[in-house]
Amino acid sequence: MRRTVFPHKFLPWLLLAPQLLVTLIFFYWPAGQAFRQSMLKEDPFGLSSTFVGLANFRRVLSDPGYLNALQVTVVFSLLVAFIPMAIALFLAVQAEKITRGKGLYRTLMIWPYAVATAIAGMLWLFMFNPSFGTLAWPLKQLGINWNPLLNPNHAMILVVAAATWKQISYNFLFFVAGLQAIPHSLLEAAAIDGASRRHAFWTIVFPLLAPTTFFLLVVNTVYALFDTFGIIHAVTGGGPGKATETLVYKVYNDGFVNLNMGDSAAQSVILMLIVIALTAVQFRYIERRVHYG
Repeated sequence: MRRTVFPHKFLPWLLLAPQLLVTLIFFYWPAGQAFRQSMLKEDPFGLSSTFVGLANFRRVLSDPGYLNALQVTVVFSLLVAFIPMAIALFLAVQAEKITRGKGLYRTLMIWPYAVATAIAGMLWLFMFNPSFGTLAWPLKQLGINWNPLLNPNHAMILVVAAATWKQISYNFLFFVAGLQAIPHSLLEAAAIDGASRRHAFWTIVFPLLAPTTFFLLVVNTVYALFDTFGIIHAVTGGGPGKATETLVYKVYNDGFVNLNMGDSAAQSVILMLIVIALTAVQFRYIERRVHYG
């Protein structure tokens, strides 16, 4: 194995400097500011601050509103993490069966990923608006009193549907790439041995897609926890009755709307620790079941 040797010992650090600088400015410095601010009590105008230690954390963890946001986040994240993967995997498998127009089909499937999250939320809000929505009218004809502005369950279904639709394209793209990397000789050998398509999929195709599935699970989890803020803000604003207020939206609502900077910073630190712990668990216990070919 050939080993790369740099002519100057400072050259590797020089090459890494741009990425290290970006990480320092956009991750470590904001994280340090959040830790510092989480232990302070500030007035709404930021003119004075008092060190209160862990008082903000104790108040946040005993707040029923925060516990409700945690429960909403768990339900929302599980749905948004797994539903796009299931739908995208099904569509990717069907796309591989198409012989004519495969490129056009793939292009149409990828387009929704180019739509901004807030715009995606507004599109679904217009389609399911209880007054003039094109998809709300059939629901009323079926006897369903659809109203996401007043019904908490309907609001959750709407934001989950919008977030799922936005993320399907990303998952579809990776599953298509994963399916193309699977040797056709394996499937041909399974067919010769008499295996059905369904049996071949679950015993050959799906296990070989394990690295892709694990990667998308991590990405979808981060997406559900952070990147869906625009959808919730545009569609429900956390309502009705805090039914769709996730942890990241509560950080925004308490910090930028209610100007409670100490509690908002404490919530952001807790959310960061949750994401770090969740990612560590995924890599510790789920990745061991993933086999890289």
